[in-house]
Amino acid sequence: MKKELLKIICCPITKEPLQIIDKDLLEKLNELIVKGALKNEKGEVQKHEIQEALITTDKKRIYLIRDGIPVLMSNLSINISQARVK
Repeated sequence: MKKELLKIICCPITKEPLQIIDKDLLEKLNELIVKGALKNEKGEVQKHEIQEALITTDKKRIYLIRDGIPVLMSNLSINISQARVK
């Protein structure tokens, strides 16, 4: 994803700025995905490991990046509290 895009996009729910997720958190999320324990806001289990993602600056909501494009749909976002990861 182009870093310039981060200057103009935000969380569609909270309007928080977004940043690229760090590798440690990404690993923890992928561990939960392997266990079938991570769901999006729609209630669907995340089946595929996450390669890239954005997180709100308050560290509460995650948005996937697919093929370099951020998926900023609120129902497909992942609430970090339901993942029990900080």
